[in-house]
Amino acid sequence: MRFAYLGSGSGGNGFLVEQGNTCLLVDCGFSAKECERRLAVLGKTADQLDGILVTHEHGDHINGVGRLARKHNLHVWLSAGTHRAARTGELPTFCLMSTHQTFSIGELEINPFPVPHDAHEPCQFTFSNGSEKLGLATDFGCETPHLIEQLSGCHALVLECNHDLDLLLNGSYPHNLKQRVSSNHGHLSNKQAANLLEKLDNSRLQHIVAAHLSEKHNRPQLAREALSAVLNCQPEWISVAGQQQGLGWRDVA
Repeated sequence: MRFAYLGSGSGGNGFLVEQGNTCLLVDCGFSAKECERRLAVLGKTADQLDGILVTHEHGDHINGVGRLARKHNLHVWLSAGTHRAARTGELPTFCLMSTHQTFSIGELEINPFPVPHDAHEPCQFTFSNGSEKLGLATDFGCETPHLIEQLSGCHALVLECNHDLDLLLNGSYPHNLKQRVSSNHGHLSNKQAANLLEKLDNSRLQHIVAAHLSEKHNRPQLAREALSAVLNCQPEWISVAGQQQGLGWRDVA
């Protein structure tokens, strides 16, 4: 199993996971053309995708889903709440997935789980090939016991480190937006991500990626320092998924 990021941040998100002949895109917050360009950088084409999974309806995650799906006749999986709230236009084919029920696509087992975020029925995912487990967890404002259970025992983990709280509170956002971002249904800070990581079973962890960093209110080094302190590793061991460059392929062995 391997994974990569087309890009991560408020300007657009797209995550790839691949096992054998199965390749899935999670979210598409870019235009179809930009998504195709970023896929090419990672050596893939949209026609090689087996479908698109959607976490929630916010524009930085869904803006390009409808157009890409129609252009390449891709199947889309999303929750009923996301489907009601999303503005994707007509989808060629889609499936309303339960955020509490595991299902399979090709060679991948997908386990969606609900997260606290200011969307209609948001979720994140873990992926398994039967032996390795990959966790994807961004766009949520606080930890929950269920979330901790789902993310424990991962071989690879992508974890939101959206902001440094001091940078956010002293930044240029209006007060109401600062409250939204830092709320229990907003986004995870570096400190919150580290506190969550400390509660997980990390005994199998091969890769950890800090994702969805705010370009205004965070710094990659701050995220690395927060997570590495929990794992007792060098900060450089922590990967960061960027908005412009994304993240190259990582193999889960």
